[in-house]
Amino acid sequence: MSIDRLEEGDDLFVTLELEDGTEVETQVITIFEVDEQDYIVLIPEDQVDEEEGEVYIYRYFESEDGEPGLENIETQEEFDMVSEVFDQIVEDGEFDEEIEVEAPDDVEDGGYLS
Repeated sequence: MSIDRLEEGDDLFVTLELEDGTEVETQVITIFEVDEQDYIVLIPEDQVDEEEGEVYIYRYFESEDGEPGLENIETQEEFDMVSEVFDQIVEDGEFDEEIEVEAPDDVEDGGYLS
């Protein structure tokens, strides 16, 4: 995973490497906090202009030296809680496009692909 920081006002992009070795270029939609844990929502770059699309949701953190990092959401309960908050963010109109978040078959496998 690499997070490319651009100049202020530019979009933030993340390159994800999935378990099968595939790389997916994504754009950061938002970073939000739930129960003192930050989460990041990413959308594949080729779906940014689509009305509906899949998103990736990960735990987000910064190391002691300020380097950003992602961790998998490991339980269905945590995923459901975070998805509900993200759905509310979308419903409150902070995003123009409608983004549907679906629970994966196995949350622990593969980080989190909705």
